[in-house]
Amino acid sequence: MVLKTFNLDEETYRKFSEFCRENGISMSKQINLFISAQLEEKPKVREKYLKKLDAIRKGKFIRVGSIEDFKKKYS
Repeated sequence: MVLKTFNLDEETYRKFSEFCRENGISMSKQINLFISAQLEEKPKVREKYLKKLDAIRKGKFIRVGSIEDFKKKYS
């Protein structure tokens, strides 16, 4: 393991530090997991997310037009 230094603004560091402390998790481990996820060539979640997004895009939608059209129809 290596020791590295990163620059964070104080507020971000404080909030994340508090979050980690409240949830009993290691800040270093969370940062390591984040960086590892960024380096994955094909993230595990990505394929599942893309399939869900595709299904949503192909879904049935109701065309309501402008806000005025919507108000006329549903008011």
